[in-house]
Amino acid sequence: MSAERPSLAGLRIDRSQAPRRRAFSGLLIAIVAATLLVVASVAWWLTRPKPIAVHTVAAREVAAGSVTTLLNASGYVTARREATVSSKITGKILDVLVEEGTRVDAGEILAHLDASNTEASLRLAQAQLDSVRKALAETDANLAFAETDLKRQHELAASKIISPADLDRAESSARALRGRHERELSEIAIAERQIDVWKQQLDDTVIRAPFPGVVTSKNAQPGEMISPMSSGGFTRTGVCTLVDMASLEIEIDVNESYINRVVPNQPVVATLDSYPDWQIPAHVIAIIPTADRQKATVKVRVGFEKLDPRMLPDMGVKVAFQSTAADAKVATRAIVVPATALRQRDGRDIVWIAHEGRAASRAVAVTAKNASDVTLSSGVSPGETVVVEPPAELVENSLISEEKS
Repeated sequence: MSAERPSLAGLRIDRSQAPRRRAFSGLLIAIVAATLLVVASVAWWLTRPKPIAVHTVAAREVAAGSVTTLLNASGYVTARREATVSSKITGKILDVLVEEGTRVDAGEILAHLDASNTEASLRLAQAQLDSVRKALAETDANLAFAETDLKRQHELAASKIISPADLDRAESSARALRGRHERELSEIAIAERQIDVWKQQLDDTVIRAPFPGVVTSKNAQPGEMISPMSSGGFTRTGVCTLVDMASLEIEIDVNESYINRVVPNQPVVATLDSYPDWQIPAHVIAIIPTADRQKATVKVRVGFEKLDPRMLPDMGVKVAFQSTAADAKVATRAIVVPATALRQRDGRDIVWIAHEGRAASRAVAVTAKNASDVTLSSGVSPGETVVVEPPAELVENSLISEEKS
């Protein structure tokens, strides 16, 4: 029997299962795409820029003619009355009765010097005075006898009982005793003045406070020598340094280019470096009429309106010379923002403005500055939100999370 002959129908491809395979491939592609979309969304969520937390405040407008700061400067608290208390004589210190921080009144004893030599000289002068007074008493007795004898000699001479020579001797003796009496009176006066000198030198061994104040340094100890003049070696020139706290003021060196902004009795706001949040009312006492050619400055004295125990000599202080409403010129709009909002970039003053959740820098023009506020003449409008103490990571168009102050 012969084999069946092949036909072309046997070579035809059966496509009845093709639609099912295509449907499965489409579903697989959709699943992969959805997975990629989810992964991309998660990656974006994890790497998205996070908002930077900042503190903001609204810029406020200053009315024209109000008090503004014309000039800022720095200086030091100084005492108008300060002295290194010394002695009038050279001597050895017996004791020092004060320490640093001791408050003393005028005339209060600060120290004693060795007065043994002076006391001995005073006793000698008193003995000499006593001796002269006793000699005067003897002379007075002799003079009284001579006066009586002279009177008797005159009566005898009138009766021609004695010779003129006897009368002359009586008169000469009386005149001599009168002269001795006058000389001894002068010697008594000299001895009394000598006693006054030694008493003064004895008083000079007691060192007293020349004015009320506080002892800021103790410069000598018992047993050391002290002298009103510097004699080298281990000789001290002062016992202590005394400061009158009621004479505290501020000394400032103002650049001569800006001295035209300072006038006597001008109001001043002072801020001690030790107490930056304490604004102290003050005023200009005087402008010293001379300039320092090396520093190109003029010295200005500023007095406190009210003294406080926290003020100490040589403290650093910043001052803001103020204008008054009477002195202020008609000004354009002035904006005030916190001093902590001001930053420097490329040598220019800038602030960061918060708007619709993003931060942008803005160049500004500063007209006045003090410890707490900055006055701007341009760059910021009233009511705009300014970032206070902007963080270092803040850049242009940064996302921010505001916390209003």
